[in-house]
Amino acid sequence: MSKFYVASSFQDKETVRYVNQYLKDKGFTHTYDWTQNERASTFENLKSIGHQERNAVLESDFIIVILPAGKGSHIKLGIALGQGKKIYLYSPDGEVNNFDTTSTFYHLPEVSKSFGTIENLLEKVTAIEYDYN
Repeated sequence: MSKFYVASSFQDKETVRYVNQYLKDKGFTHTYDWTQNERASTFENLKSIGHQERNAVLESDFIIVILPAGKGSHIKLGIALGQGKKIYLYSPDGEVNNFDTTSTFYHLPEVSKSFGTIENLLEKVTAIEYDYN
């Protein structure tokens, strides 16, 4: 079964945990759970977490980015794009289609956008990934 990683901001930690558990319950393998971390308080913490998160993205078959997300999530999006990974971008309000505020990279073919509820996202991911496997 496919391996996955979920990126988002600390403010959406509970949503990320929900997504992680849902996908694990469906048989997917989670590469790293950053929600178990506290915010880094030293440069050594940042370095250690950075290694773990980078490796988790590289090890994954697909990543999910839950918006709004900060710079760390966008760096992981860039790593995934550079590695040719499948990316699911979740924007509950469809803000990614606001031309004035969107990112160029949200509209690449490797990025599959999802709007609405988190359940809409999970249905899309599981349908596509089950068909892929």
